[in-house]
Amino acid sequence: MSTIEGKVVAITGASSGIGEAAARLLAERGAKVVIGARRSERLEKLVAAIQAKKGEARFRTLDVTSREDMKACGRFRKACARKIQTSASRPYHPGSW
Repeated sequence: MSTIEGKVVAITGASSGIGEAAARLLAERGAKVVIGARRSERLEKLVAAIQAKKGEARFRTLDVTSREDMKACGRFRKACARKIQTSASRPYHPGSW
């Protein structure tokens, strides 16, 4: 059993590169990933790919240079953590959060 399994992990810069790779790897190991970046279309595809492999992922578009975006992302992560823990098998539906 992985020590990351079941934990909620927030990753910024997840639309490409190391952030994307980290999201995929952590989801494969059982983490529930909450990802963020500026390119929402890439985040949507990543969430779909993770969920297709039975992983759990949610996303929020954000700009890490914006304090307001980062605060909102923190609130989103907390909301996701509560929802993920209470409905672990709920599939992602765009706009449902």
